[in-house]
Amino acid sequence: MLCIKHHSTDPYFNIATDEYIFKHMEEDCFMLWRNDNAIIVGKHQNTLAEINHEYVKERGIKVVRRLSGGGAVYHDLGNLNFSFTRTGDSYEMIDFQRYTKPIIEVLKELGVNAKFEGRNDLTIEGKKFSGNAEHVFKNKVLHHGTLLFSSEMKDISGALKINPLKYKDRGVKSVPNRVTNISDHLKEKISLDQFTDKIMDYITGHFEDARMYEFTEEDLKKIQEIRDEKYSTWEWNFGYSPDYNFKQGARTPGGTIEMNMNVSHGIIRAVKITGDFFHIRDIKPIEQALENTKHEEEAIRVKLEPFNLKEYFDKISEDDLISIMF
Repeated sequence: MLCIKHHSTDPYFNIATDEYIFKHMEEDCFMLWRNDNAIIVGKHQNTLAEINHEYVKERGIKVVRRLSGGGAVYHDLGNLNFSFTRTGDSYEMIDFQRYTKPIIEVLKELGVNAKFEGRNDLTIEGKKFSGNAEHVFKNKVLHHGTLLFSSEMKDISGALKINPLKYKDRGVKSVPNRVTNISDHLKEKISLDQFTDKIMDYITGHFEDARMYEFTEEDLKKIQEIRDEKYSTWEWNFGYSPDYNFKQGARTPGGTIEMNMNVSHGIIRAVKITGDFFHIRDIKPIEQALENTKHEEEAIRVKLEPFNLKEYFDKISEDDLISIMF
């Protein structure tokens, strides 16, 4: 088994790396890696329904859809991620406990009583510190998980806090959990780098034929291609979302306004704007202009640019309109 300490912190590149070791490397792999601030959503989720749009935009948090199912998770540099790829018999592919056991064993050595609970979580004293997901294709599995070591808890709650009433769809919803950092439970404090080394030492010492591996220039070139062509694109991260209906209203200086949209593959297909606001011109051209537009702020602003909005919405600004569309 190839053991990899991945040094990139680019979320797009790292999620592409997960796909690369799963689809393009024949040998089984174990990889440890970290992302800079990012929300990683499950393959079958409605991205916009999982994120706090304003919080994410203000802080420049990247949003990336991964290859596996499950719920959305927040990554920062205080979070360590691990990935296994393995080829085997299909009947034994889905086995969360198999791939999380090494983590539990390392934590036991550090005096932490960690447990596997529920469907795919690791907990300490009933609080979650690790979520796990798997993707299976034919006779190969990709298992990856998070390990909250010293993450910023306020960012976890802020980035993922959303209003469930805005979106009606069939996407897989994330379930809120009480979370904790591993570092808060260590009897003797160690750094995240030291914790990373302990996990890698455990893997290389307990798995047959485990050996360290550095990505070649050719590996990195192919990963970059996957990153650029897939994981950094709006089409994958947002457009792949299931169809949904969106409804949200707000009180503005010009009165109440409500936005109703039908969205398919991330594209706004139908719009209806209602409320008790005043206007000079009929708003139908605005609704029509927004049809067949990405449900994405920049694209919407481009469609609104030709209009003198003061003639359509009295005392309601473009920013007011944008804010109720997310």
